[in-house]
Amino acid sequence: MKNDLSATIRMLGDLLGETIIEQEGQALFELEELIRINSKAWRSGDSAAGEKLKKLIPDLSNNLPQASGILQAFSTYFQLVNLAEEHHRVQVLRERSQRAIDSGVPMDETLSEAVLRLADLGLKDKAVQELLNSLSISLVYTAHPTESKRQTVQQILRRIAKLLVKSSSSDLIGSELADVRRQLQAGVVLLWQTDTARPRRPTVMDEVRNNGLYFFESTLFDVVPRVYDELEQALAAKFPQSSFEIPSFLRYGTWIGGDRDGNPYVTFDVTREALKAQKELALDRYGRELNGLYEILSPTKSRVGFSDAFLASLDHDRQLLNARELQLIERFEQEPYRQKLIVMYRRIQATREQNQTAGDVPSGRAYSSADEFWNDLDLIEQSLQQNRGERLTKPVLRLKRLVKVFGFHLASMDIRQHSEKHNAALADCFSACGICVDYSRLDESEKIGLLEKQIAAKGDELRLDDMPEATAETMALFDLIEEMHQSISVDSIQSYVISMTEGVSDVLEVLLMATRANLSGQIDVVPLFETIDDLIAAPEIMRSLFSCKVYKNHLKQRDNCQQVMIGYSDSNKDGGFLRANWMLYQAQQALAEVSDECGVQLTLFHGRGGSIGRGGGPANRAILAQPPGSIRGRFKITEQGEVVSSRYANREIAHRHLEQLVSAVVLTAGREKENSPVLPAWKEAMEQLSERALQTYRALVEQPTFLEYFHDATPIDQIDKLNIGSRPAKRRSTESISDLRAIPWVFAWNQTRVNLPSWYGVGSALDSWICEEEGRLGLLRQMYDEWQFFHSLFDNVQLGLGKSDLNIAELYSELADKKAQQEVFGAIKEEYAKTERTVLAITNQVELLEREPWLQHSIRVRNPYVDPLNYLQASLLKQLRQALEEDASSEVVAELISAVRMSVNGIAAGVKNVG
Repeated sequence: MKNDLSATIRMLGDLLGETIIEQEGQALFELEELIRINSKAWRSGDSAAGEKLKKLIPDLSNNLPQASGILQAFSTYFQLVNLAEEHHRVQVLRERSQRAIDSGVPMDETLSEAVLRLADLGLKDKAVQELLNSLSISLVYTAHPTESKRQTVQQILRRIAKLLVKSSSSDLIGSELADVRRQLQAGVVLLWQTDTARPRRPTVMDEVRNNGLYFFESTLFDVVPRVYDELEQALAAKFPQSSFEIPSFLRYGTWIGGDRDGNPYVTFDVTREALKAQKELALDRYGRELNGLYEILSPTKSRVGFSDAFLASLDHDRQLLNARELQLIERFEQEPYRQKLIVMYRRIQATREQNQTAGDVPSGRAYSSADEFWNDLDLIEQSLQQNRGERLTKPVLRLKRLVKVFGFHLASMDIRQHSEKHNAALADCFSACGICVDYSRLDESEKIGLLEKQIAAKGDELRLDDMPEATAETMALFDLIEEMHQSISVDSIQSYVISMTEGVSDVLEVLLMATRANLSGQIDVVPLFETIDDLIAAPEIMRSLFSCKVYKNHLKQRDNCQQVMIGYSDSNKDGGFLRANWMLYQAQQALAEVSDECGVQLTLFHGRGGSIGRGGGPANRAILAQPPGSIRGRFKITEQGEVVSSRYANREIAHRHLEQLVSAVVLTAGREKENSPVLPAWKEAMEQLSERALQTYRALVEQPTFLEYFHDATPIDQIDKLNIGSRPAKRRSTESISDLRAIPWVFAWNQTRVNLPSWYGVGSALDSWICEEEGRLGLLRQMYDEWQFFHSLFDNVQLGLGKSDLNIAELYSELADKKAQQEVFGAIKEEYAKTERTVLAITNQVELLEREPWLQHSIRVRNPYVDPLNYLQASLLKQLRQALEEDASSEVVAELISAVRMSVNGIAAGVKNVG
């Protein structure tokens, strides 16, 4: 089978066609082909085909079994096409890598290229080592529900993906190729027969296992050491006379099981179970790694020597064994490494048993920490180094690296809770303890004074007796953290994130509760600034916080390191794309300056989502576009929903993602002093443009008819019922867009092909600003050419526009009231036209994305296959609403809801974006 993308898609398409005929009959296949042909013709300019399509779809939606078959056909097609594209991308990466090796010129956005560019910047070995020491990169899996494919479907797709890899092998002969094709056909049949919608909402532990643990087991344990190896090799190649110590700068985190903000299902028991599951996975993997080392480390005393320290450790190990076990290892008396590995394996098993036992009963044999396990590995490695075993150390070094990165905790769990919860809990406590009658009514300075006094007293006055359940739970959460430090690892929970931080008191409240639980200096207290107003206020809030004596004491215990999280999703929903991005940029720069003034080492935690409207896009480009001085080698970012699957399901793609991300952070750190200055005229332009964009955006979303339109002209009401995550889609009854969570907000606009959060307001701002003064277009072109932030920003606007389709969006607008349709969709159409026109003028293009032809082509070839899904979804939504109004039978309503959900999954696969 060929590696060519078109050939692979044709092959999979043929298999799907055969499956449809076999499973559903010739008639459905012919109907699907009729719809496909007319959709392609309409996209090619055949208006008659478009009219035919408009007539076909309503008739089809009246026949729900047939409609479901068509939805399944197009949805399955996109799942297969996405696999083909992923497979092709891996092939291209491998070819580019080989060309780079052959030419001696590093591939773009690799660690080799990053090291080469550091040398070109004039960095010597000492400066490079200092840069390495400054690196801290944390990637955090969140529980945000944006993965629409259920786990069963993902597993089927992974099996098909493996078969595609096998089919590309040049070693296969004809009969073997035929067998692979038969297996592929079976995979497509299984995909066809499997329901794409989840039968129930996943539990938090489902998310822990499927959205978190799976990718560590299947991908990260293998890919992460490879990244370190490549960095080591790149440094050795460019600086052959120097040796470097590469610290364990890469870390993984998780919110799954710890994100309590708005998720009532994240209980104490769930958090415990999630952390135990993570530890179990790490220990299980280390046990298997030890078995692998046992197979290869057979040097014998008669051939080589062993270090004194290593042999002394074996004498100590014998004290941990019973008589029978001592007899066992004596059989390997001539092979000391194997003796050591047998003991280490048994100690890991004892540690697993301790982790699985309720109450974590202490065991003298169990490892007390990951460091103790690492030390045993280090003894083996040092003994090999000292006794002509250098060439045998690589697998030991690899395992040492895994232990440094993942420890026994696997991923550090961030706890997140809303600031209102802390405020309410302390108000109850202060009142019950006679400290303050009504804490919530104090002004900010009074709150700060009271909190400082209580923190200085270590919270000794606070009692939890007879407190309301919610208050007791909020306070006891910190006792749980301390418990997990003892039973899992001090690294198991290292950050406490405060949603909707609006003042210093929000941070001090958490510090007080942590201090009461003996956690002062043991965890990072992380304010999260989410809205536009909060981003503007953030620098002064942090300046005031850093001046608090009790907080200074806390920071001193944290090596004067402070995390600050900034939210891309809610800031966009609050202020629109342009204003949010400019406020985020300015907040980062100002926060970095405040931290420098106060002698604090800042790590910005970027709460990015998958879509452009939620801070998505290529992560490496986003890093390179950050304000000068805001990263300095320290970078923390969320990995969410479908982005996790797309980046980590395939090992080669996971490797590419990590090398791009690490190389971008390394380069940004290396060129901190080389950054071109951002001209005052550029900043002034962005300020004026973003303010105008904000006004345009708020004028739309504050229209009285806007929410009505949003509910009528999008599938938002069905998205909450999709069972794609354990967390509810909204905080309360929807009275304004602030009540909606950002993910379903973006998800709904993506489904209708509007993509409003990624561009709305930009066109009006540009159009009015450019027209006011001659030469402004030239200034914007200069900004696009010379300012990485502006360039990246407008490339993302282009992408949002390029994935939009107002002709399809108009289908959905017809579901709304006429007045709302005219006011809201009319504004959307006008704004889209302005934005497209002005963006093309700034970027000097004739059409959107013309400088990225592969992406432009991908959108164009996908559109004819997504269109039928949109037509059907719009028609089904209309029927569903009619059925609900007419009080139709529950069976009819259930069938319609099922069909709508199928359409949602199909469109998500087609546009390759959810929320």
